Amino acid sequence: MHGIITIFGKELSDHFSSYRFLILFALIAMVSLITVYMAGMTITKELEGVAKPKFVFLMLFTLSGAGFSLVQFVAFFGPVIGLILGFDTINREKNEGTLSKLLSQPIYRDAVINGKFLAGFALIAVMMISIVLVVSGMGLIVMGVIPGSEECWRLFIYLIISIVYISFWLGAAILFSILFRSVATSALAALAMWVFFSFFVSLGANAVANALTPDAGASDPDAMMQRVRIGKAISLASPMELYTDSTATIIDPMRRTTRSLVQIGMMERLSMERFSGPLSLWQSILVVLPYIISLVAITAVCFAVSYTVFLRQEIRSL
Repeated sequence: MHGIITIFGKELSDHFSSYRFLILFALIAMVSLITVYMAGMTITKELEGVAKPKFVFLMLFTLSGAGFSLVQFVAFFGPVIGLILGFDTINREKNEGTLSKLLSQPIYRDAVINGKFLAGFALIAVMMISIVLVVSGMGLIVMGVIPGSEECWRLFIYLIISIVYISFWLGAAILFSILFRSVATSALAALAMWVFFSFFVSLGANAVANALTPDAGASDPDAMMQRVRIGKAISLASPMELYTDSTATIIDPMRRTTRSLVQIGMMERLSMERFSGPLSLWQSILVVLPYIISLVAITAVCFAVSYTVFLRQEIRSL
Protein backbone atom coordinates (compact mmCIF):
# COMPACT_ATOMS: atom_id res chain seq x y z
CA MET A 1 0.00 0.00 0.00
CA HIS A 2 2.88 2.39 0.75
CA GLY A 3 4.22 1.91 -2.79
CA ILE A 4 0.82 2.65 -4.32
CA ILE A 5 0.50 5.87 -2.34
CA THR A 6 4.01 6.95 -3.40
CA ILE A 7 3.36 6.30 -7.09
CA PHE A 8 -0.11 7.87 -6.84
CA GLY A 9 1.25 11.08 -5.31
CA LYS A 10 4.11 11.33 -7.79
CA GLU A 11 1.88 10.76 -10.84
CA LEU A 12 -0.78 13.15 -9.60
CA SER A 13 1.84 15.83 -9.03
CA ASP A 14 3.23 15.30 -12.53
CA HIS A 15 -0.24 15.58 -14.07
CA PHE A 16 -1.17 18.77 -12.26
CA SER A 17 2.15 20.43 -13.12
CA SER A 18 2.13 19.44 -16.81
CA TYR A 19 1.19 21.82 -19.61
CA ARG A 20 -0.72 18.94 -21.22
CA PHE A 21 -3.25 18.88 -18.39
CA LEU A 22 -3.56 22.66 -18.17
CA ILE A 23 -4.19 23.06 -21.90
CA LEU A 24 -6.62 20.14 -22.01
CA PHE A 25 -8.58 21.32 -18.99
CA ALA A 26 -8.73 24.92 -20.23
CA LEU A 27 -9.97 23.81 -23.66
CA ILE A 28 -12.69 21.52 -22.27
CA ALA A 29 -13.80 24.09 -19.68
CA MET A 30 -14.01 26.81 -22.32
CA VAL A 31 -16.11 24.71 -24.71
CA SER A 32 -18.35 23.54 -21.85
CA LEU A 33 -18.98 27.07 -20.62
CA ILE A 34 -19.76 28.36 -24.11
CA THR A 35 -22.15 25.47 -24.75
CA VAL A 36 -23.95 25.88 -21.42
CA TYR A 37 -24.12 29.67 -21.73
CA MET A 38 -25.78 29.42 -25.15
CA ALA A 39 -28.14 26.70 -23.88
CA GLY A 40 -29.01 28.81 -20.83
CA MET A 41 -29.76 31.88 -22.93
CA THR A 42 -31.97 29.77 -25.22
CA ILE A 43 -33.89 28.31 -22.27
CA THR A 44 -34.32 31.74 -20.66
CA LYS A 45 -35.66 33.21 -23.91
CA GLU A 46 -38.03 30.32 -24.62
CA LEU A 47 -39.44 30.25 -21.07
CA GLU A 48 -39.74 34.02 -20.66
CA GLY A 49 -43.08 34.77 -19.00
CA VAL A 50 -43.86 31.06 -18.64
CA ALA A 51 -43.91 28.96 -15.49
CA LYS A 52 -40.65 27.04 -15.52
CA PRO A 53 -40.97 23.23 -15.60
CA LYS A 54 -39.75 21.10 -12.73
CA PHE A 55 -36.50 19.84 -14.27
CA VAL A 56 -35.50 22.96 -16.19
CA PHE A 57 -32.00 23.01 -14.64
CA LEU A 58 -31.14 19.65 -16.22
CA MET A 59 -31.93 21.11 -19.63
CA LEU A 60 -28.60 22.94 -19.39
CA PHE A 61 -26.87 19.60 -19.90
CA THR A 62 -29.18 18.17 -22.59
CA LEU A 63 -30.09 21.19 -24.73
CA SER A 64 -27.84 21.83 -27.72
CA GLY A 65 -25.92 25.06 -27.35
CA ALA A 66 -23.13 25.34 -29.94
CA GLY A 67 -24.55 22.56 -32.12
CA PHE A 68 -24.23 19.94 -29.37
CA SER A 69 -25.18 19.54 -25.73
CA LEU A 70 -22.77 19.12 -22.83
CA VAL A 71 -23.73 15.44 -22.52
CA GLN A 72 -22.94 14.90 -26.22
CA PHE A 73 -19.67 16.80 -25.88
CA VAL A 74 -18.46 14.63 -22.99
CA ALA A 75 -19.58 11.47 -24.81
CA PHE A 76 -17.56 12.35 -27.90
CA PHE A 77 -14.51 14.17 -26.51
CA GLY A 78 -14.36 12.59 -23.04
CA PRO A 79 -12.39 9.61 -24.41
CA VAL A 80 -9.72 12.04 -25.61
CA ILE A 81 -9.06 12.98 -21.97
CA GLY A 82 -8.42 9.39 -20.97
CA LEU A 83 -6.32 8.65 -24.05
CA ILE A 84 -4.12 11.72 -23.60
CA LEU A 85 -3.55 10.96 -19.93
CA GLY A 86 -2.55 7.34 -20.51
CA PHE A 87 -1.03 6.75 -23.94
CA ASP A 88 2.57 7.23 -22.71
CA THR A 89 2.19 6.17 -19.09
CA ILE A 90 4.47 3.10 -19.26
CA ASN A 91 6.46 3.24 -22.50
CA ARG A 92 7.73 6.76 -21.83
CA GLU A 93 9.37 5.58 -18.63
CA LYS A 94 10.69 2.49 -20.43
CA ASN A 95 12.33 4.61 -23.10
CA GLU A 96 13.81 6.99 -20.53
CA GLY A 97 15.10 4.08 -18.45
CA THR A 98 13.35 5.26 -15.29
CA LEU A 99 10.96 2.29 -15.03
CA SER A 100 13.73 -0.28 -14.45
CA LYS A 101 15.30 2.03 -11.85
CA LEU A 102 11.93 2.46 -10.16
CA LEU A 103 11.37 -1.30 -9.98
CA SER A 104 14.83 -1.79 -8.51
CA GLN A 105 13.54 0.06 -5.43
CA PRO A 106 11.34 -1.70 -2.82
CA ILE A 107 8.25 -1.05 -4.95
CA TYR A 108 6.26 -3.89 -6.46
CA ARG A 109 5.08 -3.94 -10.06
CA ASP A 110 1.42 -3.96 -9.09
CA ALA A 111 1.99 -0.79 -7.06
CA VAL A 112 3.29 0.94 -10.20
CA ILE A 113 0.34 0.07 -12.44
CA ASN A 114 -2.23 0.60 -9.68
CA GLY A 115 -0.77 3.96 -8.66
CA LYS A 116 -0.66 5.24 -12.24
CA PHE A 117 -4.25 4.21 -12.96
CA LEU A 118 -5.55 5.63 -9.67
CA ALA A 119 -3.77 8.93 -10.34
CA GLY A 120 -5.40 9.17 -13.77
CA PHE A 121 -8.76 8.19 -12.26
CA ALA A 122 -8.44 10.90 -9.60
CA LEU A 123 -7.48 13.50 -12.19
CA ILE A 124 -10.50 12.59 -14.34
CA ALA A 125 -12.74 12.87 -11.26
CA VAL A 126 -11.34 16.29 -10.35
CA MET A 127 -11.75 17.51 -13.93
CA MET A 128 -15.34 16.31 -14.32
CA ILE A 129 -16.45 17.54 -10.87
CA SER A 130 -14.89 20.95 -11.54
CA ILE A 131 -16.58 21.27 -14.93
CA VAL A 132 -20.01 20.25 -13.60
CA LEU A 133 -19.70 22.67 -10.65
CA VAL A 134 -18.61 25.55 -12.88
CA VAL A 135 -21.36 24.77 -15.39
CA SER A 136 -23.93 24.62 -12.58
CA GLY A 137 -22.74 27.99 -11.30
CA MET A 138 -23.05 29.42 -14.80
CA GLY A 139 -26.58 28.04 -14.98
CA LEU A 140 -27.51 29.67 -11.68
CA ILE A 141 -26.28 33.03 -12.96
CA VAL A 142 -27.85 32.84 -16.43
CA MET A 143 -31.16 31.19 -15.55
CA GLY A 144 -31.62 32.04 -11.89
CA VAL A 145 -33.03 28.57 -11.17
CA ILE A 146 -31.92 26.55 -8.15
CA PRO A 147 -31.76 22.78 -8.79
CA GLY A 148 -33.86 20.51 -6.60
CA SER A 149 -32.59 17.56 -4.62
CA GLU A 150 -33.54 15.03 -7.34
CA GLU A 151 -31.74 17.09 -9.96
CA CYS A 152 -28.62 17.14 -7.78
CA TRP A 153 -28.77 13.36 -7.39
CA ARG A 154 -29.19 12.93 -11.13
CA LEU A 155 -26.14 15.11 -11.74
CA PHE A 156 -24.19 13.09 -9.16
CA ILE A 157 -25.03 9.81 -10.91
CA TYR A 158 -24.17 11.41 -14.24
CA LEU A 159 -20.78 12.33 -12.80
CA ILE A 160 -20.13 8.77 -11.62
CA ILE A 161 -21.02 7.32 -15.02
CA SER A 162 -18.88 9.91 -16.83
CA ILE A 163 -15.85 9.20 -14.63
CA VAL A 164 -16.18 5.45 -15.21
CA TYR A 165 -16.62 6.00 -18.96
CA ILE A 166 -13.50 8.15 -19.31
CA SER A 167 -11.58 5.76 -17.06
CA PHE A 168 -12.27 2.97 -19.53
CA TRP A 169 -10.40 4.93 -22.19
CA LEU A 170 -7.64 5.64 -19.68
CA GLY A 171 -7.27 1.89 -19.11
CA ALA A 172 -7.23 1.25 -22.86
CA ALA A 173 -4.52 3.89 -23.34
CA ILE A 174 -2.42 2.38 -20.53
CA LEU A 175 -2.78 -1.04 -22.17
CA PHE A 176 -1.45 0.33 -25.47
CA SER A 177 1.43 2.02 -23.65
CA ILE A 178 2.33 -1.39 -22.20
CA LEU A 179 2.01 -3.30 -25.47
CA PHE A 180 3.94 -0.85 -27.67
CA ARG A 181 7.41 0.45 -26.93
CA SER A 182 7.00 3.48 -29.21
CA VAL A 183 5.01 6.37 -27.81
CA ALA A 184 3.84 7.36 -31.30
CA THR A 185 2.57 3.83 -32.00
CA SER A 186 0.60 3.66 -28.76
CA ALA A 187 -0.91 7.09 -29.46
CA LEU A 188 -1.96 6.05 -32.96
CA ALA A 189 -3.43 2.78 -31.68
CA ALA A 190 -5.43 4.62 -29.02
CA LEU A 191 -6.63 7.16 -31.58
CA ALA A 192 -7.63 4.38 -33.99
CA MET A 193 -9.64 2.68 -31.24
CA TRP A 194 -11.46 5.92 -30.48
CA VAL A 195 -12.28 6.55 -34.14
CA PHE A 196 -13.47 2.97 -34.60
CA PHE A 197 -15.88 3.00 -31.66
CA SER A 198 -16.99 6.58 -32.33
CA PHE A 199 -17.77 6.30 -36.05
CA PHE A 200 -17.39 2.87 -37.60
CA VAL A 201 -19.41 0.84 -35.09
CA SER A 202 -22.55 2.90 -35.71
CA LEU A 203 -22.01 2.86 -39.47
CA GLY A 204 -21.38 -0.88 -39.42
CA ALA A 205 -24.47 -1.47 -37.28
CA ASN A 206 -26.67 0.33 -39.79
CA ALA A 207 -25.07 -1.48 -42.72
CA VAL A 208 -25.50 -4.92 -41.15
CA ALA A 209 -29.09 -4.17 -40.09
CA ASN A 210 -29.97 -3.00 -43.61
CA ALA A 211 -28.34 -6.07 -45.15
CA LEU A 212 -30.21 -8.48 -42.85
CA THR A 213 -33.59 -6.79 -43.35
CA PRO A 214 -33.65 -5.61 -46.97
CA ASP A 215 -37.48 -5.58 -47.17
CA ALA A 216 -38.05 -3.38 -44.12
CA GLY A 217 -40.15 -0.31 -44.80
CA ALA A 218 -43.19 1.69 -43.76
CA SER A 219 -45.48 -1.05 -45.10
CA ASP A 220 -43.86 -3.70 -42.89
CA PRO A 221 -43.52 -2.35 -39.32
CA ASP A 222 -42.39 -5.71 -37.92
CA ALA A 223 -39.43 -5.83 -40.31
CA MET A 224 -38.65 -2.19 -39.49
CA MET A 225 -38.61 -2.97 -35.77
CA GLN A 226 -36.38 -5.97 -36.44
CA ARG A 227 -33.94 -3.71 -38.30
CA VAL A 228 -33.89 -1.25 -35.42
CA ARG A 229 -33.30 -4.02 -32.87
CA ILE A 230 -30.41 -5.48 -34.88
CA GLY A 231 -28.78 -2.09 -35.34
CA LYS A 232 -29.19 -1.26 -31.66
CA ALA A 233 -27.73 -4.59 -30.54
CA ILE A 234 -24.64 -4.13 -32.68
CA SER A 235 -24.14 -0.49 -31.73
CA LEU A 236 -24.12 -1.43 -28.02
CA ALA A 237 -20.67 -2.91 -28.63
CA SER A 238 -19.45 0.70 -28.49
CA PRO A 239 -18.79 2.18 -25.03
CA MET A 240 -19.91 5.53 -26.43
CA GLU A 241 -23.37 4.12 -27.16
CA LEU A 242 -23.62 2.66 -23.66
CA TYR A 243 -22.60 5.97 -22.14
CA THR A 244 -24.85 8.12 -24.32
CA ASP A 245 -27.95 6.02 -23.65
CA SER A 246 -27.36 5.77 -19.91
CA THR A 247 -26.56 9.45 -19.29
CA ALA A 248 -29.33 10.74 -21.57
CA THR A 249 -31.88 8.72 -19.61
CA ILE A 250 -30.48 9.77 -16.22
CA ILE A 251 -30.31 13.48 -17.09
CA ASP A 252 -33.67 13.60 -18.89
CA PRO A 253 -36.50 12.38 -16.59
CA MET A 254 -38.98 12.55 -19.47
CA ARG A 255 -37.07 9.90 -21.40
CA ARG A 256 -38.75 6.59 -20.71
CA THR A 257 -36.63 4.24 -22.81
CA THR A 258 -33.26 4.02 -24.53
CA ARG A 259 -34.85 3.00 -27.82
CA SER A 260 -35.21 5.49 -30.64
CA LEU A 261 -38.21 3.70 -32.11
CA VAL A 262 -40.87 1.92 -30.06
CA GLN A 263 -43.85 -0.01 -31.36
CA ILE A 264 -46.86 0.13 -29.02
CA GLY A 265 -50.39 -1.16 -29.11
CA MET A 266 -53.63 0.39 -27.93
CA MET A 267 -53.28 -0.67 -24.28
CA GLU A 268 -49.68 0.53 -24.09
CA ARG A 269 -50.69 3.87 -25.59
CA LEU A 270 -53.46 4.30 -23.01
CA SER A 271 -51.02 3.43 -20.25
CA MET A 272 -48.46 5.96 -21.48
CA GLU A 273 -51.11 8.68 -21.69
CA ARG A 274 -52.26 7.90 -18.16
CA PHE A 275 -48.77 7.88 -16.69
CA SER A 276 -47.16 10.57 -18.83
CA GLY A 277 -45.22 12.33 -16.09
CA PRO A 278 -41.44 12.20 -15.60
CA LEU A 279 -39.78 9.06 -14.31
CA SER A 280 -38.49 9.00 -10.78
CA LEU A 281 -34.76 8.75 -10.23
CA TRP A 282 -34.97 5.07 -9.25
CA GLN A 283 -37.04 4.26 -12.34
CA SER A 284 -34.52 6.00 -14.59
CA ILE A 285 -31.72 4.01 -12.96
CA LEU A 286 -33.58 0.75 -13.52
CA VAL A 287 -34.00 1.57 -17.22
CA VAL A 288 -30.25 1.99 -17.79
CA LEU A 289 -28.87 -0.30 -15.07
CA PRO A 290 -27.64 -2.90 -17.63
CA TYR A 291 -25.77 -0.14 -19.48
CA ILE A 292 -24.13 1.14 -16.30
CA ILE A 293 -23.10 -2.36 -15.26
CA SER A 294 -21.67 -2.97 -18.74
CA LEU A 295 -19.59 0.22 -18.54
CA VAL A 296 -18.21 -0.74 -15.13
CA ALA A 297 -17.50 -4.27 -16.35
CA ILE A 298 -15.57 -3.29 -19.50
CA THR A 299 -13.59 -0.73 -17.50
CA ALA A 300 -12.63 -3.38 -14.94
CA VAL A 301 -11.77 -5.91 -17.67
CA CYS A 302 -9.65 -3.38 -19.58
CA PHE A 303 -7.64 -2.50 -16.49
CA ALA A 304 -7.35 -6.17 -15.51
CA VAL A 305 -5.84 -6.97 -18.92
CA SER A 306 -3.39 -4.06 -18.55
CA TYR A 307 -2.52 -5.23 -15.04
CA THR A 308 -1.89 -8.82 -16.15
CA VAL A 309 0.18 -7.90 -19.20
CA PHE A 310 2.32 -5.47 -17.20
CA LEU A 311 3.08 -8.02 -14.48
CA ARG A 312 4.12 -10.62 -17.06
CA GLN A 313 6.17 -8.26 -19.23
CA GLU A 314 9.92 -8.15 -19.15
CA ILE A 315 11.21 -4.70 -18.16
CA ARG A 316 14.53 -3.66 -19.64
CA SER A 317 15.95 -0.20 -20.18
CA LEU A 318 17.38 0.77 -23.55
